[in-house]
Amino acid sequence: MDLTDPAEKPLERVTALLRRYADPAASTAQLLCDRHDASSVAYSVVAQDLSADDLTYGALREDSARFAHALASLGLQRGDRVATLMGKSRAYLVTVMAIWRLGAVHVPLFTAFAPAAIALRALAAHCRIIVCDPAQRPKLAPSDTMPANPPWQVLTTGSADDSAMSYADLLAGSRVGFPAAAVGGDAPIIQIYTSGTTGTPKGVLVPLRAVAGFQAYAEYGLGLRAEDIFWNGADPGWAYGLYFGIIAALATGVRGILLEGGFSPELTFEVLARYAVTNFTAAPTVYRSLRAVGPASQRRLQLRCASSAGEPLTPEVNDWACRALNVPVHDHYGQTEMGMLINNHQHPALRRPLKPGSMGHALPGWHAVVLKWNEDVPAAVGETGRVAIDLSRSPLAWFSGYVSDNTRSAEKFSADQRWYLTGDTGTTDTEGYFYFCARDDDVIIMAGYRIGPSEVESVLMTHAAISECAVVAGPDELRGEVIEAFVVLRPGDQPSEELTSELQRWVKQRYAAHAYPRTIHYVEKLPRTPSGKVQRFVLRRQLRELISSSGNSSCA
Repeated sequence: MDLTDPAEKPLERVTALLRRYADPAASTAQLLCDRHDASSVAYSVVAQDLSADDLTYGALREDSARFAHALASLGLQRGDRVATLMGKSRAYLVTVMAIWRLGAVHVPLFTAFAPAAIALRALAAHCRIIVCDPAQRPKLAPSDTMPANPPWQVLTTGSADDSAMSYADLLAGSRVGFPAAAVGGDAPIIQIYTSGTTGTPKGVLVPLRAVAGFQAYAEYGLGLRAEDIFWNGADPGWAYGLYFGIIAALATGVRGILLEGGFSPELTFEVLARYAVTNFTAAPTVYRSLRAVGPASQRRLQLRCASSAGEPLTPEVNDWACRALNVPVHDHYGQTEMGMLINNHQHPALRRPLKPGSMGHALPGWHAVVLKWNEDVPAAVGETGRVAIDLSRSPLAWFSGYVSDNTRSAEKFSADQRWYLTGDTGTTDTEGYFYFCARDDDVIIMAGYRIGPSEVESVLMTHAAISECAVVAGPDELRGEVIEAFVVLRPGDQPSEELTSELQRWVKQRYAAHAYPRTIHYVEKLPRTPSGKVQRFVLRRQLRELISSSGNSSCA
């Protein structure tokens, strides 16, 4: 088990973690797997029927070595991109560790994505192999959005077919003992895509040294202890689930929970109780769903810490949690490009009283500040400005720009390269607490998932009935935000409930099942600037007026 000594000072701990993960001889598989006690349980993989398969570090080492050998036999080498289109499972854990053991780069693909979104990311990352579950296999079949002769090979955990190899067959023919590649702290281990407001998804290269920050967050933000049973409810197809679910548990050696299948509040309560979870983190949407099904105190919970990230935590969650879970939920703030930055820390050395609406304080190893709107100097206490990170005082910083996109990368940094600009606005108070105000871009955060409006708009625009469209966030009591579309129809087409349903299916099938517009507003024209740019802030204002006039607080 590798966790901070209570007597160790936070910045000393950060320095030690950086020394480990930034070492030029560092090995991802060695640090996240091989150095742990072989008999210790890395993960309890829980099935929908609540049975569990305990995966020890010894078994993870052996199985991932076999799979790494199998990948090498296919010609995979250090630095090659291998994508996973997989649900949460033992095979997923083995696959990811095998990728890192080989020295290759993991490209996570969210299982709710439609073929077009999958192909876009796999092509952009130059993937050599996509490992998929049987349920995801049909998405990789040739279609109008999936290339007939892709540059990747398909490897399925189901049965082999004419264009997909069998995971089990490859493992059966491989051998154990594949050495863990020493890639060094600057080598990329993940290439993940984050949604923005314009253009295609943006590629983020995560180097091995970034794990220093991930582990610092696990220890100080989440407050992980050696005896914890840890469950991060986020999907590892996204940054929070991958960085701070999979990697955080493996880095610290704390026993993790991985729940197969989909989410339900009833099942979540059962897992928390049956497996005596002591440290739980998830998006606020999860807590709101738990709140909706009744009190948790009847379910014999043993929670010591509860945390949330991905979207702002609204006050009613803690009003409920303190009564039903017997612990408050600590709100945390971060980004795909950097990890977790500002937190209401769970570690006793950093824990402070919770203030409603506050994100807390900067994680050790990061220096956060609110800058003025039009000047790169700190704003006054209480003054709304741009949330930024002082890179000159943040040893844990690792993001240097998006993959092959210098223009958009420049938007994330000040002209003198001192400040990393989060794209969010906020304030601070006299005690140094940070408060989130809003995003200064148009990214929609729905149930913790970041959705770029341009991606949804691009799909809608392929429908024959649409002349132009724009997508914005609408408030939702459960999910925090949902997608609302403003649509201008082509001459001759008329609004109807049937067309609305058709457009919703169109987005589900061509982008992602979770990212369709819950409401479609048919309008004659979109508000634009003199240069022709859509003014989404005007649409958001119109949406607020619609909600106010109808008396509704939700647009779901």
